[in-house]
Amino acid sequence: MPDAKSKAQQQAAGAALSAKRGETDKADLRGASERMFESMSEEELEEMASTDPSELPDTADDS
Repeated sequence: MPDAKSKAQQQAAGAALSAKRGETDKADLRGASERMFESMSEEELEEMASTDPSELPDTADDS
């Protein structure tokens, strides 16, 4: 699984990872974090969430 492409994606992965570990309630997830929770393993989420946010744009470029 590649690193996060944006700060928003990195944050969504962090939220999904927290729910996957049982630290937060799955019902609190929305949008991308909810889809990530369902489709990615804890290891994939951990890799994406650990991407250094200082090198990422706020949102991904859709081009």
